[in-house]
Amino acid sequence: MADLSVDFAGIKSPNPFWLASAPPTNMGSMVERAFDAGWGGAVWKTLGEPIRNVCSRLASVDYGPQRMMGLNNIELITDRPLDVNLREIRECKRKYPKHAVIVSLMVESRREAWHEIVKRAEDTGCDGFELNFGCPHGMSERGMGAAMGQVPDYTCMVTEWVKEAATIPVIVKLTPNVTSINPPARAAVRGGADALSLINTINSVMGVNLDTLVPHPNVGGMAAHGGYCGPAVKPIALNMVSELARDPEVGVPISGIGGISTWRDAAEFLLLGASTVQVCTAVMHHGYRIVEDMIDGLSNYMDEKGF
Repeated sequence: MADLSVDFAGIKSPNPFWLASAPPTNMGSMVERAFDAGWGGAVWKTLGEPIRNVCSRLASVDYGPQRMMGLNNIELITDRPLDVNLREIRECKRKYPKHAVIVSLMVESRREAWHEIVKRAEDTGCDGFELNFGCPHGMSERGMGAAMGQVPDYTCMVTEWVKEAATIPVIVKLTPNVTSINPPARAAVRGGADALSLINTINSVMGVNLDTLVPHPNVGGMAAHGGYCGPAVKPIALNMVSELARDPEVGVPISGIGGISTWRDAAEFLLLGASTVQVCTAVMHHGYRIVEDMIDGLSNYMDEKGF
């Protein structure tokens, strides 16, 4: 059976299948269930100043008989206290020392704020950080998310701040909501990023209810643009991953994200330059155990090809 273990920028994982930072990684019990099912790693739902999420915050697009061709969310970062998250991360890493536990971070654009949360999160024993420079909705008014990732100089600057305090690998998560993915990726590398992950969600409006005249999702009669993910975004993600894998000014490991539902999807990302893949929408739709088929399928494929 093919050896699926990976060393991603110094982060070891039993296989390349990671959960993306999203609702399925919102608490310790969920990440532990995922590891029991077979996932090699997980990126914890983004930590920062806890917020209050609204409801409803999800909307989907169906295509013919296919449910959830694309999924839109207006969800923000964690709504749980930082101390609670840090305690659960520490406990999870202690219970699963061989799995990759990555902490996603997003705070205001102040050096002191980044230094503080990096030091507190690193004390948990986590394996690495993922900097959320990609969220396309909400919190941009505070210079966070895509507002950071769309400006290469800011991407470089904040990455440098994090590297000043971090002693473990730093992954920068990139936004696809740019004209070209290469400048922000190069900026992250200039700032000292050990790896990149992409894509984050695509800015979108999912549609309008022709009876209520309110776009989806409807939150008390109001709506907003949000982040689009799911199978429909895979071709865009594959293109951006391959762009960076071919760029001689990037040259760091890449974690591929976007519409991955099966081992075949994962293999395409790996063939185009990714070293690990991250999954969210498919897990929300089908559950954590989809990783069993992913592991078996990729192993068999590699054996058949002699990889």
